[in-house]
Amino acid sequence: MVIAAPEPKSDLHPVGEQRVLLRGVSWQGYLQILEALPQSRGSRLTYDDGVLEITVPLEDHEFSGRLIERFILTLVELMGLRIKTMGSTTMNYPGLRKGAEPDNAYYIQNQPLVKGRNVVFGEDPPPDLVVEVDITHTDIAKNQFYASLGVPEFWRFNGKVWRVYVLQDAVYSEVELSPTFPQVPKEWLYEFLATAKDDEIAAVQDLRAWWQMNH
Repeated sequence: MVIAAPEPKSDLHPVGEQRVLLRGVSWQGYLQILEALPQSRGSRLTYDDGVLEITVPLEDHEFSGRLIERFILTLVELMGLRIKTMGSTTMNYPGLRKGAEPDNAYYIQNQPLVKGRNVVFGEDPPPDLVVEVDITHTDIAKNQFYASLGVPEFWRFNGKVWRVYVLQDAVYSEVELSPTFPQVPKEWLYEFLATAKDDEIAAVQDLRAWWQMNH
C-alpha cells in the first residue's frame, strides 16, 4: 500500500498571498459566490466540502506562477510535446463537492482528447499536471484535494522548494523527477527562477542551452 506524502509546511511569516477562509459553506452557496464575483477578478477560489478558501495572489506568488508556466511551456516545445493550457480555469466537481482554480493546469498526455473544445470536468479526465504556488499557509489539504480529483501529477512551490507528486493508489507520493519531464533535474527550475529575477528572457535562453547541451 502506498503511503500518502505529507502536506508540506509553509514558512511562518512569508508574504505571498492574502487568504480568507469560510467554513460551513454549502455547494450552492459556493456557486452563488462564484457567480457573483467578476470574471476578471484577481482572487482564486478553492472549495472543499464545506470549506471555501479565497486567495488573492501577491507579487511573489504571481511571479513564481507565471515563470513556472514559462518553464513548462519551454520544455514542452523542446520535447516536441503538445499542450492545452487551462490556466486558473474553474474546475468544479459537484459529485465530490470540490471546486478549484489552480495557479496553472495543463493537458499534455491527454491533450488529444480535449483539443479544440471546452473541457467538461467530471466527464473528461482531469488535467495531467496541476501547479499550485502556496507561499503562505493554506487550510486546504491540497495533496488530498487534487488526489481525490484524480490529477496524475501535482507540483507545489512554496517560494523556495519545488515538490513533485505523482498519483499512486489514489494518494500522492513525492518523487524527485517529474514523469512528464523525466530528463529535467530540479536544479534547472531553481536556476531558471533565480536567473529570471534579473532577466526572464535570459532564463529561457539558458534553459534552451541546457537542453541542447544535454540532448
